[in-house]
Amino acid sequence: MKPRVLPFAREFSPDFGVDLGTHGTRVSLPRVGVVLDEPSIVAIRSDVKRGQANRAVGVVAHLLHGRAPESVRTIRPVQRGVVADLDAAAIMLREFLRKARPRAYCVAPRVLLAVPSGITPVERRAAAAVAARAAHGRAALIARPKAAALGAALPIAEPVASMICDVGGGRTEVAVLVMGELVVSESLPVAGDDLDGAIADMLRREHKLCISDQTAERIKIEIGAATTRDPLAMEVGGRDLIGGLPRRIMIHSDEVMRAIDEPLRAVDRAVERTLERCNAQWAADLMENGMLLVGGGARLCGLDRRLAAATGMPVRVADEPALCVARGLAACLEHLDVWQTLIERRDVA
Repeated sequence: MKPRVLPFAREFSPDFGVDLGTHGTRVSLPRVGVVLDEPSIVAIRSDVKRGQANRAVGVVAHLLHGRAPESVRTIRPVQRGVVADLDAAAIMLREFLRKARPRAYCVAPRVLLAVPSGITPVERRAAAAVAARAAHGRAALIARPKAAALGAALPIAEPVASMICDVGGGRTEVAVLVMGELVVSESLPVAGDDLDGAIADMLRREHKLCISDQTAERIKIEIGAATTRDPLAMEVGGRDLIGGLPRRIMIHSDEVMRAIDEPLRAVDRAVERTLERCNAQWAADLMENGMLLVGGGARLCGLDRRLAAATGMPVRVADEPALCVARGLAACLEHLDVWQTLIERRDVA
């Protein structure tokens, strides 16, 4: 169904593009681009004396995660790329939209929400409901690979195969697009969180050290690698599992590389399975055009080289890969007459 747009609607009602990710949420506006990029987390503090709940979202809530007292509960409302807590997700998204467009509007806004291609119909309805509740308006959905490919300026409208691999915080999506359609795709619940977990497990097993989620992520970013790199070392702190006291140790990049190898193998196999399902002409196009890496996980050192070695095809990382989906949403909203066929209409009362 073609989205209804009154001639004056955009002056009085914003169109929001929302990339609601496991680790981060990004909001974009047509003709403007990405206007908000904050962690997907909510902190709730129950004030028993006043009988009310105090809430924080995004950056402030992220600072409290793992550090707050028992009276403050932190919630990640998006897990593995899908909405796990509808109420918390609506609270978080409502605040993000207010930050993105603070002035009041008199016409119900429209939200275009990017969702993983492999989720169930129930999960799709939950995502649309959250977007509609947060904006008090209309919601439509678009598959993440389509939005990412549009944001990365791939020729998805042409009769030529384009391949994209979106490595996020909770899910990896591999897709081949031809003329705006996902002709082959695979959605894998293995991504950045699994790499962080593998690093934490390695330190617990080999060094008897318990570290936080934030520390594991920092190790991955600073010295992690998908393939051989120049040796690096890093000092990390945590709780000693034997004595129970704080302790600091030095870890090395080769230890981290070995730790994250198993979840990365799952990504390798997903890419290989996707290629095996391509017909001969699509395979020929991909050997010429290669595959594009997007998402926050695409910044892992050497991931492009690892996938190129596994598949034998060219692999490159997009510019600012974490923002590709949000940019694609803004481009889609700005040129609805061109890209309306990419959108799945999903109004929620």
